[in-house]
Amino acid sequence: MLGLTRKDFTLFAIVVVLALLAPVLLNPFPVNSALGQTFNAGYPALMQRFAIFGILVVGFNILFGLTGYLSFGHAAFLGVGSYAAVWMFKLLSFNIVPAIILSVVVAGLFSVVIGFVSLRRSGIYFSILTLAFAQMSYALAYSVLTPLTNGETGLQVYPSDPQYLAAAGAPSGPHFFGLPMAQATTLRLGDWAFTFQVGYYLCAIMLIAAFYLSIRIFRSPFGMMLRAIKSNQTRMNYTGLNAKPYMLRAFIISGMYAGLAGGLLAAMDPLTGAERMFWTASGEIVVMAILGGVGTLIGPVLGSGVIKYLENIVSKINESVLHNALAFLPDGIENFFVTVIHPFVGEGWHLTLGLLFMVIVIFLPGGLVEGGQRLAGLFGRRSTATTAADRDAARQSPAE
Repeated sequence: MLGLTRKDFTLFAIVVVLALLAPVLLNPFPVNSALGQTFNAGYPALMQRFAIFGILVVGFNILFGLTGYLSFGHAAFLGVGSYAAVWMFKLLSFNIVPAIILSVVVAGLFSVVIGFVSLRRSGIYFSILTLAFAQMSYALAYSVLTPLTNGETGLQVYPSDPQYLAAAGAPSGPHFFGLPMAQATTLRLGDWAFTFQVGYYLCAIMLIAAFYLSIRIFRSPFGMMLRAIKSNQTRMNYTGLNAKPYMLRAFIISGMYAGLAGGLLAAMDPLTGAERMFWTASGEIVVMAILGGVGTLIGPVLGSGVIKYLENIVSKINESVLHNALAFLPDGIENFFVTVIHPFVGEGWHLTLGLLFMVIVIFLPGGLVEGGQRLAGLFGRRSTATTAADRDAARQSPAE
């Protein structure tokens, strides 16, 4: 179905369901309850980031997961895509279609230049080259190219901007042919509230399309060639095959994914700054990919979702929230648990991320996907053992 095997179609269906039902799945608690105010993540701004960073890491996985070439500069393409989109808003109109198209094209052209130079080296030298290009891009955007980027203030749309193609009566913010990205409908069912926003569903559709394309790339002859490069590039060269064009194509595709993510970030909030290109942003992309499972299909979606959840939900848990959650315990035990947990939440959420990352790297090199596979295998063995035991018991019992 859709040109996919049964296993791939199952993964694709899971991503489709998660993306389309996210406003419901991410609001498991009543909206006015203490748990709901703390742990519900089904609000549009956060769901948009789930989808956008999912696209970003899916694209990064095409390069790192298939070829083994680790880029520490992918945030440069994210920033370039955002700047291109905002310039389209300033010059043409708030319609997101030309902005997103230009984001992908500009990021693709930028990745051609960086990839052509960086891919002359491999291993850690390739990684350092990409990091150097990203930091140069950050420095240019922050201080040198201020007429284009507005420096540390960030590039944004002003009422004095020309917007030559803006139609009369068009929304005064990003829109899809007149449909505002901020337009939302809230469905209330008792104490629960679910918000369905146009902007989020645009990002969700883009994520679904990007994920489907990544599956086709993974299963294509091109994807098999990239796996061969990761397996033994030297042996490929000895056979007379030139691996560089394949790696450059993978680098460009990955950069265009990042440009799409940057364009969507600008479409959700038409203000972009140089901090999107800083090396820490590139490091976050790497952590997302490793956490979810490098080289897997659904791993990047899981990894980006977990980190954005930690960043936005766990980071807002403070001491009073912990006391309210543990109020059922005796005072001494409650205070003990609050003292132990508090350093790992709120401003200390990075400690939780660090511990989780250490556990994944040490015990689950394949990321969260490997953890899920191990759990499925464990329950599968138990089920098989139980079935075999029942069968043996049936053989030994005398017939009535």
